[in-house]
Amino acid sequence: MSEFSEKDVQREVTELQGKSATAFRLFDIRRIIGGLFVVYGIIVTIAGISPSDADLEKAQDVNINLWTGLAMLALGVFFLVWLKLRPTVPPVVAEGAEPPSPSSSSSSSSE
Repeated sequence: MSEFSEKDVQREVTELQGKSATAFRLFDIRRIIGGLFVVYGIIVTIAGISPSDADLEKAQDVNINLWTGLAMLALGVFFLVWLKLRPTVPPVVAEGAEPPSPSSSSSSSSE
């Protein structure tokens, strides 16, 4: 007899699948891009709130830091809302099937 019951094994598999799905969503590129744009947008917007006369003169009286910062904030929020509305689903591997390896697909295509 094995020391683990079928219930224990199923519970462990379920926990590992949950951790894998969390890790998969954590590194979604939309989260990284959206977060960076929001952070940089806040910094540039703060710099554009009170521009100097020299800065305005260089930009032909357009507060370029303010407008660029607001655009960056809007783009970052767009990416984060997109992530929230359309989350990625981790790929599901069928039971008993081996996940495809990168070496097997490249060797078959070269023949």
